[in-house]
Amino acid sequence: MDRSVNVTVAYYSSTGTIHRLATEIAETAEKHGAEVRLVRAAELAPAAAVQSRPAWAAHLKDTEDVPIASVDDVLWADAVVFGTPTRFGNVSAQLKQFIDTLGPAWFSGLLANKVYSAFTSGGSIHGGMETTLVSIYNMVCHFGGIIVPPGGDLNPYGTSHVLGADNKPVCDVALRAAQVQAERVVRIARALKEV
Repeated sequence: MDRSVNVTVAYYSSTGTIHRLATEIAETAEKHGAEVRLVRAAELAPAAAVQSRPAWAAHLKDTEDVPIASVDDVLWADAVVFGTPTRFGNVSAQLKQFIDTLGPAWFSGLLANKVYSAFTSGGSIHGGMETTLVSIYNMVCHFGGIIVPPGGDLNPYGTSHVLGADNKPVCDVALRAAQVQAERVVRIARALKEV
């Protein structure tokens, strides 16, 4: 029996935090035998807004080689891991716009029975990270997807990182959480393929 698992990590990142977590999840999934597509949601913000924040403009340039997410990336996958910074306790507009393009696939039943998981970041401990993850999982329920949170003693909903006022880089705790989450996603997706 073929035990290979296809994992798509689809994310939006403005200044690099979510990109760093996405990269960790993708690399860990590959280490556990998955075929991985790392893709990003297209930038929707006006150029003036992006240019007004040097870190945002630099990150957009640094990641221009990362493919833009497409519906095919989700259809190809046995497991999809979504990443987004929290935006007032919700998904970023960029990732939400990509998810909205999945409507015809959802209507055809093509999003069901896949593993889904999510990760996020925010400016403060109570800055809406858990509600952001739950809002993604609400959509997954409509897909007919199988939610695979990381479990354990970290954020039970998904990997998260608090930037704080000084924009802390992704810490070892968050990277370890991303590794645990990626390994679990691959393991559960593989087990479901064997059923």
